[in-house]
Amino acid sequence: MTDVYQFLADHHIEYQRHDHPAVFTVADVERLVPPLPAAKTKNLFLRDKKGKRHFLVVVPARKRVDIKALGAAIGAGQLSFGSPARLKRYLGVDPGSVTILALIRDSGHAVEVVFDKILGQEKAFQFHPLINTSTLVISRDNLQRFLDAAGHEIRSLDVPAQKG
Repeated sequence: MTDVYQFLADHHIEYQRHDHPAVFTVADVERLVPPLPAAKTKNLFLRDKKGKRHFLVVVPARKRVDIKALGAAIGAGQLSFGSPARLKRYLGVDPGSVTILALIRDSGHAVEVVFDKILGQEKAFQFHPLINTSTLVISRDNLQRFLDAAGHEIRSLDVPAQKG
């Protein structure tokens, strides 16, 4: 498996690392991760009904995604969360550690990336480095450098939110 820190170094991708206790939810992050100068993100690993298409959806941490509306918006039909086994197979991480940085393990480009348009306004982002005991702050330019090096493009979309 590819080491995320080696990948970042090899591709001259700058970041700031912040270690903390394990976090599994947005509430955990708010409680255990110190305030950092970057947008907090939530990363969802989803699959279509037949299990043929897989998606990594990156949204602001507090956004509650309307998964049904998202499936329609991306032309994938009914979506559901990928199982822990499927997550491990495609991104090489465990639940609670889903991150855009896991794309380095998707050499077959089986995972499509959907990035919430609202995040496009941000100058930097917070992502786990394949484990949930650290958070990396990565600038927008360095995130693009990462995506280019990993061979992935993002689909920018106004990700539908749940009402209420």
